[in-house]
Amino acid sequence: MVRSGEATGWQTFYVKFYQAFLENNRWLSYLDGVGTTLLVTAMALALGILLGILVAMIRTAHDQQRLGKKNVLLGFFNAICQVYVTVIRGTPMMVQLLIMAFVVFSSSRNFTMVGALTLGINSGAYVSEIIRGGLMALDPGQAEAGRSLGLNYIDTMRFIVIPQAFKAILPSLGNEFIILLKDTSLITVIGGKELVYAAQAIYGRTYEQMFPLLGIACVYLVLVIIFSYLVSLLERRLRQSDRR
Repeated sequence: MVRSGEATGWQTFYVKFYQAFLENNRWLSYLDGVGTTLLVTAMALALGILLGILVAMIRTAHDQQRLGKKNVLLGFFNAICQVYVTVIRGTPMMVQLLIMAFVVFSSSRNFTMVGALTLGINSGAYVSEIIRGGLMALDPGQAEAGRSLGLNYIDTMRFIVIPQAFKAILPSLGNEFIILLKDTSLITVIGGKELVYAAQAIYGRTYEQMFPLLGIACVYLVLVIIFSYLVSLLERRLRQSDRR
């Protein structure tokens, strides 16, 4: 025989679950939040990789100059890259988001895109250091071999150096991607309409925080597990290609 207290407990559980996910098709709000989260992550990742490659190539080219043959223009751009990396890595992501949203783009109301831009700029600083570390770790003879074949610096990096460095830095890049995915939750503070924003909107109506927050925590966990698996799958395929 079921006690009335137990029945009431299960009924309360069901009511709160229903209000958080099913009532008025609220699960669609979570789905929209996931879509925005993935879109922001993809945009920020693309921008971060582009900035990271550019900054890493400039800093690597500057560091690999021969003694007595320093390029002044390259030194100028290297100084800019150093300031960029130092400032971005030395300030909190939250502060960067607030500055971009309420100072730099104060007239814009598209806070989701502002958040994606900020995340991309932030990620670029970390990606640049990951790529630069991979490039500097390679045997300098690889680059010299490319130049001996008549390739210029860009082609040498593109066809010889970067493909080899990519295999070494893939785990670190995968970790940066996962961090970037989770950092998208921060754009809620400037009004970005992603997954956390959807949960906040729902528990603002139901006055029950547990189910919305646990729900989005599970969604983030599933996304991280999926992307971690994809990165590990890519690593295994690259290792298999090296054995052939």
